[in-house]
Amino acid sequence: MTLEPAIAIHSVRKTYGATVALDDVSLGIQAGTVHALLGENGAGKSTLVKLLSGLIRPDAGHVAVLGQAALLHSPRDAHRLGIQTAFQELTLVPDLTVWENVLLPYQPTGFAGLLRGRRGEAMVADLLSQLGMGGLSPRQVVRDLDLPVRQKIEIARTLLRKPRILLLDEPTSALSGRDIDWLAQIVAAEKQKGTTVVFISHRMPEVRLFCDVISVLRNGHTVGTYGVDSVTDNEVVELIIGRSLTATFPPKPQRDVVAQPILSVAGLSAGRLQGASFELGPGEIVGVAGLQGMGQLELFLALFGDLATTGGSIRVDGRLVTLHAPGDAIAASIGFALVPEDRKTEGLFLKLDGRNNTSLPVVGRFTRAGLIDNAAEQAAVAGALRRVQADERALYTGAGAFSGGNQQKLVLAKWILAGSRVLLLFDPTRGVDVGTKHEIYVLINDYARAGGAVLLYSTEVEEVINLSHRVLVMYGGRIVREIDGARGEISDNAIMHAALGGDPASGVQSHEVSAAS
Repeated sequence: MTLEPAIAIHSVRKTYGATVALDDVSLGIQAGTVHALLGENGAGKSTLVKLLSGLIRPDAGHVAVLGQAALLHSPRDAHRLGIQTAFQELTLVPDLTVWENVLLPYQPTGFAGLLRGRRGEAMVADLLSQLGMGGLSPRQVVRDLDLPVRQKIEIARTLLRKPRILLLDEPTSALSGRDIDWLAQIVAAEKQKGTTVVFISHRMPEVRLFCDVISVLRNGHTVGTYGVDSVTDNEVVELIIGRSLTATFPPKPQRDVVAQPILSVAGLSAGRLQGASFELGPGEIVGVAGLQGMGQLELFLALFGDLATTGGSIRVDGRLVTLHAPGDAIAASIGFALVPEDRKTEGLFLKLDGRNNTSLPVVGRFTRAGLIDNAAEQAAVAGALRRVQADERALYTGAGAFSGGNQQKLVLAKWILAGSRVLLLFDPTRGVDVGTKHEIYVLINDYARAGGAVLLYSTEVEEVINLSHRVLVMYGGRIVREIDGARGEISDNAIMHAALGGDPASGVQSHEVSAAS
């Protein structure tokens, strides 16, 4: 392995008004390595990636790329130096096709600068085939694709340009199972070519699987650089958050197994979802597990009134309900709340401050004679923000100014303020650091302990195992297995066996759920 640094960062500083994002950061990344960059949300990782991508300029300090001083004034400057970036917050244009997005902004042109569409489409089709994505049509409009597929397209776009340095910003936050294996193969292949890979993640299993070296940032400062095998997971956590985290997952709250269910679903169908049946009681956390595209997203959207059902029924407190729109689900008589998979586009208005985002579903509660009682609204929102331990500036600062962790806390605060009875959590810790994850786990448990009911899907099976009282496993659009934690049956093996379509009669035993019950 060569000792020539692919990237050398010297005393870099970057501020946004009074906020110091990077403070005297110095870091060396050796060529041909896979180098992990770890830290809490707001530690400076994304700022560093934007700087290396040419999206922002440092206020002080300098950067060298492959031994040469680099003036990164625009993304094109970074591209000329062989730097390509796949961002966590996707940069794809929703209304363009796959091939148009992959080629932006370097589409092949012919006479008089006219776009050569057939050639471009063929180029992308060949790339997708090479990457094991041949089943995806280059003509597919990006808006119609699931988030994990969009994330893979974001990564594929960087590979078409044959990078010398590849920056992967939270690439596994939207991926799970086989998609992570897919990415592992890509990272290994790029490393074999001599490409330097900078890998930003909050998931230690992927860091250990992919990476050679770990660097930690905290509060905009460099903490240190370590060989991936020289530090334990607990030591990494302490380096990231500056304190010991005694237990990642808090103890599960007790549930009342004889209580009447809040939610009863029978034979529910919507899109890929077919004949789903289950119950959810007060104080209960029910996990949902399954490989990508097995109907879990449709289940959550149907329960939130955001996807029309084609069969089955939904009952709340034994009463049959019909959900034509999210407003029906949010209504006090039902009290459903959804934390969606993409907080930036589906959970928040980024230009609105935390007060307006948090009070939006129940703003009528603070309205008198057509006017909003600002003092009452602010006091109520401030209390909700304190409960989720959000940054105190969130009350008056635009949501887009905050890290992913604080943005997710705003989404949760919104539903806590609304007094929702059922929380539908779809991958609630996606792209969130270890410290904030723990805080969200505690919030989930406290919510259940207070009598709320939680339906939880996560791309991290470990979360489903350690937070859930029961787990519903989905395969082929159906709930094929219910695994009961009270009997000690919840395990990675049991979940994955069912998620891969295994026979319930073999492997770990658990009771199967009838679609007709």
